[in-house]
Amino acid sequence: MAPVAIIFCGVLVSLIVPAFNEEKLLGASLAEMNSAAKAFTGRGWQVELIVCDNNSTDRTAEIARAAGANVVFEPVNQIGRARNTGASVAKGDWFVFVDADSHPSERLFADVAGQIASGRCLAGGATVRMDESGFWSQSMTQLWVCISRWGKLMAGSFIFVEAAAFREIGGFSQVLFAGEEIDLSKRLKRLARQRDKKIIILHRHPLKTSARKLKLYSAREILVFFVRAAFNQRKMLTSREKAHIWYDGRR
Repeated sequence: MAPVAIIFCGVLVSLIVPAFNEEKLLGASLAEMNSAAKAFTGRGWQVELIVCDNNSTDRTAEIARAAGANVVFEPVNQIGRARNTGASVAKGDWFVFVDADSHPSERLFADVAGQIASGRCLAGGATVRMDESGFWSQSMTQLWVCISRWGKLMAGSFIFVEAAAFREIGGFSQVLFAGEEIDLSKRLKRLARQRDKKIIILHRHPLKTSARKLKLYSAREILVFFVRAAFNQRKMLTSREKAHIWYDGRR
């Protein structure tokens, strides 16, 4: 018997971008996302772009609207909450969360589309590469890539997930101010095992993302945070003040 082809019609993909004071980088990122979305529309799928303005004090919302995004507002400055607020208005069958300082390529989106069309994938992420090279950034990136691929852990800068599965597990934790993507990965892995589906970390076309944190913060500041988090996750990850690298507004 010949194999039966699975035909997906009317798939809607929601691109969800959390953004806090991102006027410097958001315009270019959204332009690339809109261009890369041809990987979905070329299949006859539909795409919606949603930006969650996470209590910005700059032109973030204005820039997002100019790019054609549906802009929603989240007053509590917390990355997981911002992503959840964006997802709450999304109509897609699949959600693709992309950080405002990241640049997914059409080839990466094409890989995502292939996983969606396979019917075997519940969620996934991608390996990353920094937009600037250097020993510190390369070392950190390669370490994360190894951990991500080995542990099927998704980087927060790029996550795609079946919308129904995301809702079933309750979305991102609103207790965590950092590490929320690791928590989500673990819960999705459990659900994937129950459904006999896969969590995929794409690696053929890495996500290009900003290395700005490595310029705005010293190696010592970053290492101190991660070492402390390793020994006292609850204290470090549930406090906005302790997770200041993500919330102190340096841009």
